[in-house]
Formats: sequence, structure tokens, C-alpha cells
Amino acid sequence: MAQRRLAGGKRTAADLDAWLCFQDEAGQGLRPPKGRSWGRRGVTPVVTVSGSGSGTVMIAGLIATKPGHMPRLIYRIRLRRGRKGERKSFSEADYAALLDAAHQQLGGPIVLVWDNLNTHISARMQELVEHRAWLTVIRLPPYAPELNPVEAVWAHLKRSLANLAKKTSTNSPGWSRHD
Repeated sequence: MAQRRLAGGKRTAADLDAWLCFQDEAGQGLRPPKGRSWGRRGVTPVVTVSGSGSGTVMIAGLIATKPGHMPRLIYRIRLRRGRKGERKSFSEADYAALLDAAHQQLGGPIVLVWDNLNTHISARMQELVEHRAWLTVIRLPPYAPELNPVEAVWAHLKRSLANLAKKTSTNSPGWSRHD
């Protein structure tokens, strides 16, 4: 890739009047995880969930920030049922579509910070990046998830999902928190 496309000139998002975007992806199985719930003191609530929960919801999202603007979360979802021949992750075209949608929604240039996922560094993705003059890519160092704020979004989302898949509860009102 050309040096200018990988922040070689050390230009910042502010210098470019661009949105600073952090991108990451996550997956969550369709079977709900164990979580905390509310129940009567001394009575453990039991939540019945039907189905085997086969499949995975994959989410690719980015957090966009720019001084003077509200931060934004822009994402795309892909459902994977585990069928034969079904793609297990987002493709280069999926990421390009996410970036194009972000560019359209944000209405300006983007400085994208992302990890070294094989799809992100492929020759096809490099070609797609080169054809977007409004996009500058900065790569995170390997094994540094703590530098990407989108990781915290996924952690919060997965914790929150535990209480969303309720179908029935075996206890009655008069709630207190149980771990």
C-alpha cells in the first residue's frame, strides 16, 4: 500500500478534519449465556429457554468520534446458522460496505484504526482501501485489544444479552437481585 494510506506522514484525524473510527468484530452464540437476574429473596429464579440455540450472530462495528460531534456506533450484523459452505466471518466486501455506509452517514473523511485480522490485511482489502480516497488506515499492534475501545462495547453487549432472552420465569413478583 502507498505510504500515505497507512498514516506514513503521521497526519492526524484533526489535521484531515476526519472522523476517527475504531473498528472491531464480535460473535455471540444464539443460546443465551448465564447471567444475573432478579428474584424473591431466598428463591433462585429459573429462566427456561427453548431450542438448542444453534448459530451465531456476528457483529462488525465501529465507533466514530470527532471533536464537536456526538460519538456514533455504526454496525452491521450477519447471522450464521452453521450450514455447509456458509461463510464463518465477514468478507472484505462486507467490511467495505460497512466503511462506505459509515462514510455516507458521517459525511467526511475517515481515519480508521483496526487490528490485523487476516481479512483486514488481505490483498483484496488493501485494494478496496486504495480506491477510497477519503479513508486512511492505521493498524493496531498485534495482541493489543485493550487499545481498541470497541472491545468494551462488545463486552457490555454480551453481559447485557444474558437478561434479554427470557421466555418464562418460575418465581413471582417481589424481586431482589441474585448473582
